[in-house]
Amino acid sequence: MTLDAQYFAELYATNDDPWAFRTRWYERRKRALAMACLPRQCYPRIFEPACANGELSVQLAERCASLLCQDIDSTAVSLARERLAGVAHASVEQGRLPADWPAGRFDLIVLSEIGYYLAPAEWLHVIERAVASLSDDGGLLACHWRHPIAGCPQDGDQVHALMAHHLPLYPLLRHEEADFVLAYWSCRPNVLDLDETCP
Repeated sequence: MTLDAQYFAELYATNDDPWAFRTRWYERRKRALAMACLPRQCYPRIFEPACANGELSVQLAERCASLLCQDIDSTAVSLARERLAGVAHASVEQGRLPADWPAGRFDLIVLSEIGYYLAPAEWLHVIERAVASLSDDGGLLACHWRHPIAGCPQDGDQVHALMAHHLPLYPLLRHEEADFVLAYWSCRPNVLDLDETCP
């Protein structure tokens, strides 16, 4: 069963950084690896669901012309908006996946630390929505904790196994450690060598 909004509301009720994104070396290093795995210097439009308090969002904003962030929790949305204050090309909305998937096409979709909160059927729906909204040369980055999480219907390995089996995309890279797995898929077999700079 997919975890409901109350689960996340309780996490944020007493802590504005419940996963210690800002302070743990593990989290900072993981973000650095994720950003280094992006093959393009700049993406016209990025979508980041489950943005939490916006720590990864700030770095994604430096690599795109337009960033749309989303989270199910209202406190997380407020925190991410504060974190992105002054970044004119970034916006944060409240929404739940897969029902509130945004309209339009994206050049990069970042699915980070989200899949195991969803039941397999809903995760497959997310995968379908992601593929349908990628631009012709778009990419998908996914990163997940590999160990079981109490109450979650999947673990990170199951999440990535479903993606590997159902994504009709080209797997460009996979980085696997004891604690997490990071992977990038592309609509094209090779990423175009574009000399892009972000505005």
